Amino acid sequence: MSAGTYTPRPGAAPLPRMIAAQTALETRMLLRNGEQLLLTVIIPTLLLVLFSAVDIVDTGSGASVDFLAPGILALAVMSTAFTGQAIATGFERRYGVLKRLGASPLPRWALMTAKTLSVLVTEVLQIVLLTAIAFALGWSPQGNPLSVLLLLVLGTAAFSGLGLLMAGTLKAEATLAAANLVFLLLLVGGGVIVPLDKFPDAVQSVLGLLPISALSEGLRGVLQHGAAMPWAQAGILAVWAVLGLGAAAKFFRWE
Repeated sequence: MSAGTYTPRPGAAPLPRMIAAQTALETRMLLRNGEQLLLTVIIPTLLLVLFSAVDIVDTGSGASVDFLAPGILALAVMSTAFTGQAIATGFERRYGVLKRLGASPLPRWALMTAKTLSVLVTEVLQIVLLTAIAFALGWSPQGNPLSVLLLLVLGTAAFSGLGLLMAGTLKAEATLAAANLVFLLLLVGGGVIVPLDKFPDAVQSVLGLLPISALSEGLRGVLQHGAAMPWAQAGILAVWAVLGLGAAAKFFRWE
C-alpha cells in the first residue's frame, strides 16, 4: 500500500457531475411533495378523464378528448414550470436554502440549470402519463412531433421565467397565493378546457396573448387539426420566454 493511497483530495466535483446530482435531488424533492404531485399529476389527469367522459363543455365537433388532450398537456407544462417551480423556489429562498446553495461550489447559474432540467424531467413523466391516458380514452393525435416539441420547449421557457421571477421577488406566502391564483385563472380563461371562442370577441384578443392560450391553441392546432407549425403562437411564447427569463435574471433576489 503506497503512502498516497488515502491522501485526501479536497475540491469540487466536476461541474457536469454537480449539475446532474442537483438535478436528481431537485426531481426527487418535487416528486415527494404531495402538493406538487396534486398540481402536476392528479389535477391534469382528473380534468382529462372527467371532461372527456362527461359532456360538460361544448368542445365542438369530434371527440372531446381530441380537444382536451392538447390543452391538458399545456396545463401540465404550466403546473410544473410555473406554479410548482415558483412555490418550491419561493420557500427555498425564504428558508435560506438558495443562499447556502449559492455559496457552495455549484455556481448559481448551474443551480438554475439543474432546476430547469428537473422541470424537464418531470414534464417528460407528465406527458408520458397523460398521453397514455388520452390514448386509452380514444385520442387520435395528428401533426408533426417536432412542432409539438418546439411548442413545449418554448412554453417551458416562458413559464419557467415567470415562475422564477415571482419566486425571486415576492415573499414565499405571497408566491404561494399568487401562483395558485394564476393557475386557477389561466385554467379557466386560457383555452385549456373552455374554447376561447366561447368568450366575447374583445376578451378573446387579450386571452390569446397569454402564454397558456398560445401553448394550448398551438398544440391543439397541430395535434387536433394537423396544422403546420403555428408560428404566431410560437412567437408569443418566445416573447414571454425572453421577457420572463430576462426579468428573472435581473430582479431575482437570493435572500
